[in-house]
Amino acid sequence: MEILTLVIIAIGLSMDSLAVSVLSGFCLQRFKKPEALKIALTLGIFQAGMPLVGWFAGLSFRETVADYDHWIAFGILTVLGIKMLIEGCKQQDQRCFNPLNNRTLITMAVGTSIDALAVGVSFAFLDFHILTAVLLIGLVTLVFSLAGLYIGAKVKFRRMRMEIAGGIILILIGVKIVVEHLNGIH
Repeated sequence: MEILTLVIIAIGLSMDSLAVSVLSGFCLQRFKKPEALKIALTLGIFQAGMPLVGWFAGLSFRETVADYDHWIAFGILTVLGIKMLIEGCKQQDQRCFNPLNNRTLITMAVGTSIDALAVGVSFAFLDFHILTAVLLIGLVTLVFSLAGLYIGAKVKFRRMRMEIAGGIILILIGVKIVVEHLNGIH
């Protein structure tokens, strides 16, 4: 798979982390670089680790589903994209919380990276260099999270806009995978 597709997937997956980072930045009393780095690194590490876990899980049954793996990847990405669209359209109470609390931070990291686990499963069915994908997803999430923390500290944003964008991106990637497979492009 081409690097541009990986970058687009990484951007789509990082939208949840961007959204919680903006909200976290808004909730922080003051923007301090070490605190921002702690939050962004945690989100990036979890976002990078989950596709790896999903990839290993997907390898265990890849041969069984080789004839329709593109449909599985399409289905996973589409379901995740729709979930993100629905979540993005909901009105959500955006009360402040302490994003530096370790329990809160781990909860945010796991919650924002579950979709990356499912994407990792789809990676097992496609021609991916998993380490490149994992590093790229982690790096993009780190950068987006740092930017989100900074933006949140400076301006009040709405979480829903980012989740909608992420959902659309994941659905489009799923459609691209099916179209390429149907056209014999890999």
